Amino acid sequence: MKPSFAHLRRFLYVTACASALCASAMAQDPAAADLLAAQQAVERADRADADQYAPDTMALARQQLEQAQRAAGDRRERKQSPLLAQRAAADADLARAQSEEAVALAMLAQRKAEVERLQRQLATGEGH
Repeated sequence: MKPSFAHLRRFLYVTACASALCASAMAQDPAAADLLAAQQAVERADRADADQYAPDTMALARQQLEQAQRAAGDRRERKQSPLLAQRAAADADLARAQSEEAVALAMLAQRKAEVERLQRQLATGEGH
């Protein structure tokens, strides 16, 4: 049996339709788009180990995301939800950046130590 691209075309069509429906739903509710963006930012920060390298900023991002989600569910506070979600996303992005910076600085320190060790070896003639 020969492989067919008909299944792939159908899958792409269904995916495109689902994306269009989600986009139109989010266009009707901009708070939902902000909440989704904040949730994704927190997940990216989590994958970058922000809990280890920027725990305070990460905790603040999670707290603001929870507040935004609660506000979205409360009719009286619904207007606050987008702002809280945007703050959560900004703090999560900051936590991710701080985490990535800490990792980069640790790698830099490790490389510098490696270079110094190699320079000492060259100066003393070790390793020959």
